[in-house]
Amino acid sequence: MTTAQVIELVAAAAIAAGGVWLYRRRSAEADAQYGSQGAVILFVIAAILMIHGLGWLEYHPSAAELGQ
Repeated sequence: MTTAQVIELVAAAAIAAGGVWLYRRRSAEADAQYGSQGAVILFVIAAILMIHGLGWLEYHPSAAELGQ
């Protein structure tokens, strides 16, 4: 794992923690029935960063594509 990938994973964890904090803060209000839509957006961003940081979006051509 490269340093950039580790930084991406740490950033994803921080964004996910921020989403949890935002969701819990919003649901703790007196009349709130649902969490924050912003928290869900943070969860999606964190998931995309995590997937990219783990290298799951790297292209690996098959043997047929390499012409073998």
